[in-house]
This record gives sequence, C-alpha cells and structure tokens, in this order.
Amino acid sequence: MESKLNLNFELVEKARESARRIALDTQEFVDKHTTVAVERTLCRLLGIDGVDEYGVPLPNVVVDNIKKGKGLSLGTAMYIGNAMVNTKLSPQEIAEKVSKGELDLTKLPMADSFEIKMAVDSIAKRTVEKIKANRGKREEYLKQYGDKEGPYLYVIVATGNIYEDIIQAKAAAKQGADIIAVIRTTGQSLLDYVPYGATTEGFGGTFATQENFRLMREALDKVGEELGRYIRLCNYCSGLCMPEIAAMGAMERLDVMLNDALYGILFRDINMKRTIVDQYFSRMINGYAGVIINTGEDNYLTTADAVEEAHTVLASQLMNEQFALLAGLPEEQMGLGHAFEMNPELKNGFLLELAQAQMAREIFPKAPLKYMPPTKFMTGDIFKGQVQDALFNMVTIMTGQKLHLLGMLTEAIHTPFMQDRALAIDNAKYIFNNMADFGEEITFKKGGLMEGRANEVLTKAAELLKEIEGMGLFKTLEKGVFGGVKRPIDGGKGLEGVVEKDKAYFNPFVDLMLGGRN
Repeated sequence: MESKLNLNFELVEKARESARRIALDTQEFVDKHTTVAVERTLCRLLGIDGVDEYGVPLPNVVVDNIKKGKGLSLGTAMYIGNAMVNTKLSPQEIAEKVSKGELDLTKLPMADSFEIKMAVDSIAKRTVEKIKANRGKREEYLKQYGDKEGPYLYVIVATGNIYEDIIQAKAAAKQGADIIAVIRTTGQSLLDYVPYGATTEGFGGTFATQENFRLMREALDKVGEELGRYIRLCNYCSGLCMPEIAAMGAMERLDVMLNDALYGILFRDINMKRTIVDQYFSRMINGYAGVIINTGEDNYLTTADAVEEAHTVLASQLMNEQFALLAGLPEEQMGLGHAFEMNPELKNGFLLELAQAQMAREIFPKAPLKYMPPTKFMTGDIFKGQVQDALFNMVTIMTGQKLHLLGMLTEAIHTPFMQDRALAIDNAKYIFNNMADFGEEITFKKGGLMEGRANEVLTKAAELLKEIEGMGLFKTLEKGVFGGVKRPIDGGKGLEGVVEKDKAYFNPFVDLMLGGRN
C-alpha cells in the first residue's frame, strides 16, 4: 500500500519488532502457567456442561476438585483422561460423579500416560471437527449470499433479556445491520464462572451463556435467510472466563469476539498474570474458529486524552497484533480497535481523527479494523450528536475501516431504542453510498498537518515500545502507561487461579488447533 501520509515504514518495522520481542518475552511466562479458566475451558471442550444441584457449573466442580487435590499443575485433561481409562465413563459422566461426591479425580491410580492421552485425544479431535464444521457453515453462508465489501454496520442490543434481544436484533438486521453485538450484563467479566441456560434478567446487557449464544445464532440465521445476507454475531470474550467464552462461541458459531490482551487488566482490575495466560488460549480458539477478535484500545481514550495519548493506542495495537500471531490468529481476523474520541471543540479535530484512522489502515493493511464512535464528548444534544456521528462515518469510509460500530444520537441519554438504531443505520448508509470512492480520489498535503500528526504518533509509539521492551510488559502495566491506569503485578482479581505447569502438563488442543489449520 502506498502511504498517503508518507509514513516512515522503517520505523513501523522497528516498532513492530519491539512489539514482537515484548510478546515473546511475555510468552515465556504464558508457556509455564495455566489458570482455572483455561482448565475449565478444557472441561467444556471435552464435552462437560450443565450445573450441579446447587447451580454450580460442572466445569467449576471438576477444576475445584483437582485444585483441592493439588493436581492442577498436570492439567485437567490428564485427570479426566485418567478417569476415563479407570472408569470407562465419558467426561460428562465423570463430572456428574465428581459433583455428587462419588469420585475424587486426584485419588484414582494414575494409568499409563499414553493411554490417558489416547482417551482424551479421541474426544478432543471430535470437538475440533465440530468447530471446523461451524467455520465451514459460516463460509457456506458467505459463499451463498456473498460478503459485504464495505464497512460492516455493527450495532448493539442490551435489554438483559435474551428473548427481547432477539426481537431487537432481528429488527436491526432488517434495518441493515451486518453485525449484532449482544452487550454483556454489567459485572459478568468479574464472575469466575459462566452462568448456565437462557437468561431474562441483566443490568445494562444480557448474560453471556452458551444457550443464549445458541438462541441468538439460530435467530440471526433465520432472519439472514429471509434477507439473503449473513448476519454476524458478536459477544464478549473477556474477563475471568475469557477462554471459556471463546470455547462456547466456537461451538455455537459466533463470528466476532471482544478479545483484548490488556483490557481486563486496565479496566476490570483483573490480575495481569491471569489475563495474559487466559488471552493466549482464548485467541488460539478464536483463531481456529475463524472468529474476528476486537481489541479494546478505544477504551484508553475514555480515560486519557485522545490527542496526547494517541501513541499508546498504536503501541497497544502493535502488541495485540503480536500476541494474536503467537496464538495462531491471522491478521485477517484482527479487529484492532481505535475510536473517534477527539474533543469536538478542538480546532482541526477532524483532520487529527482522519490522520489517526489512515495511519492505522496503512500500518495494518490486512486487519478488519474496528472503529468506535464518539462517546466521551456526547452530551445528550441529539442534533449535535447526529453531526458527530456523521463525521465519524465519513472517517470510516474515507480510510477503509471495516467493523464500524454505529454511533447513536442518544448516546449519554439511554440504551438505544430500535428507532435510534434505524437513524444511525440510515446516517451511515447515506454517507457510505455518497462517499463510496472518496478515499480513493483524495491525497493528503505533503508536509501538511495530517502527515506531521501521523508521523509524530508513530515516532512516539516506537519510542514507547522500545521503552516497554526494556522494562517488560508487567512493569509497564505497573507504571500506568496505558490509559493512565496503574496495576500491581500481584494485585487485582483472579491471581489465585494462576498455576505453574508441571513438566508432564497436558493440553491436547494446543497441537490440534495450532497445528491443524488449513
């Protein structure tokens, strides 16, 4: 891609190399550790589901049993496989016996490791085949209907009731939405378990459960068939159950997942060691399932100034890219995030936004970039809000952003009504149609404001990444470099769920998912 901003691509490569070394350095910690969330994910991928008589999810019951017996360092798969060899029962039957107190997985005699791995591999292979078939079904739909070339119109539903969400999602699809994101209920990211079944109560969103995923996927397939379009489904693969939700999404054919390496640390105070291990396995699953991940750099600009801290957004994008590549997730599935969050009173703010978006497009040419609308400076003045959203829409079409989360003129007033979404979709469709090739027709002034701004941000990002490379990621997070948020290395939620692996640790899905891609 020829740079309209005359970017220094030698500096881009230096910044990317620093990000690569940061990711590799951090991966050394990841490779030596597992977490209770990773182990519960293995339970789910091996077919364990449901809850006990007290409503506790069976994956939690199994992992708690192994943890209590001080066996988690070997991995859940080892103990489930051993129980399969000893009892000839399925993983689900084993989990049910554990829940009734009839079986303690760490007290069984340990069988031959080859037999254990053979037993587990037979089920693991069936699981990855199911995920692969889901990916194939998505591709069949896209082959049948064709895929959209321009930006995907991305809207949210957030009623708290999955059945009401379905009504609103179908309406949004009929109005022209391409992606429906079911906002997750407030606080779910801090639950160290995944709720079970269909849910009808939630505050600010709806619980992410496998049954809710299934219900919404079924509804969107049905409305998509009526419309002759494939409607993508998005949810939130973050928090203390990050990899579990990735597995549930893979099994129910979600298409897009919020999945950031740093977001939970910075904005939910989840321990950095826990998050960095969990993000690796979650991204491995998303990569194999063909899911586009959304990263959360846009959130930095809600706590920090969009002009002063723009370089931290680019630095984080480059790190998220490298963490994703290590997990086998290709660039074409990296919805790296940024946002239209300049103060509207700022002189030439539009040019600064345009420079930032164009720079991201040039540095990440293959990525389906996720662009977020103005929120920080939305005031409740719906007429001004509609203009702010129109300017945001213009930047998207001019710079080739892909996942375009529609701004709502009622931002800062209430959760969007159906008519708010209709107005937002109409606004975007009008601008995208009228300015379809505008970006191809324009060039930017050599030595101008935009070129200077982009190269300033790039230079600062490269310097910051070099500094992080010297300190290491964990110390950087302690210093509060991103979003102005400081986090202690042994603080936050979930640290007690991090476990050092034994040399004999076993996870069959790493080889099957990283090694089994087409």
